[in-house]
Amino acid sequence: MEFGFILTIFLIGFVGSYVSGMLGIGGSIIKYPMLLYIPPLVGFTAFTPHEVSGISAVQVFFATIGGVWAYRKGGYLNKPLIVYMGISILIGSFIGGYGSRFMPEAGINLVYGLLALTATVMMFIPKNGLDDQEMDEVTFNRPLAAVLALIVGIGAGIVGAAGAFLLVPIMLVVLKIPTRMTIASSLAITFISSIGATIGKVTTGQVEYAPAAIMIVASLFAAPLGASAGKKVNTKILQTILAVLILASTVKIWMDIF
Repeated sequence: MEFGFILTIFLIGFVGSYVSGMLGIGGSIIKYPMLLYIPPLVGFTAFTPHEVSGISAVQVFFATIGGVWAYRKGGYLNKPLIVYMGISILIGSFIGGYGSRFMPEAGINLVYGLLALTATVMMFIPKNGLDDQEMDEVTFNRPLAAVLALIVGIGAGIVGAAGAFLLVPIMLVVLKIPTRMTIASSLAITFISSIGATIGKVTTGQVEYAPAAIMIVASLFAAPLGASAGKKVNTKILQTILAVLILASTVKIWMDIF
């Protein structure tokens, strides 16, 4: 591989993983379009949507490990929430990851576009009073959390994401989880989800291992740095950054679909 290509993939992985750690997402919401569009833009061979989804799935697995490790102290990890949503999303992501081999590339992009559009709408719904709760007093609807995580897992497995870009607005808007607890817990749930998506992609031969390895190295550096930054940034700013990123990705992917 050329040095320029290696550097390009590394920077995509670094930026995506930094944002992943800071906002509690796996990073695929921005890494998917970056991997799809940036390499050909700078003169390298373009990845197919199948290859992008495979690389993303493997990389998210490692990016979320770093983020969870950085959040392991402080009381932000809601263990019942992680168990209920984690098990459901693991099942869904394996189904989606394995089943995606039977989908055309346009179908993968369409699923990504629908997930991103849903997340965009939810991020702009007002979330007043969320962060006034004490962390040890947070409650949620457990059956609803499990069902929503299963649905998200299937869609996320198809596109090689771990689904956190949709999990985060669901946790904020539907389940009413405080922002920092949402960020920390969604990273743990995303890690569990990425196991299913990664197994599904690897067993069906959809992973380009050299680019994936470069992305993994970048994520191990960047995700903990992003998580540390996320602890210090105002929660309203975190929500706004996430909303803008999701909106930009949604607009771009739908422009390409049409």
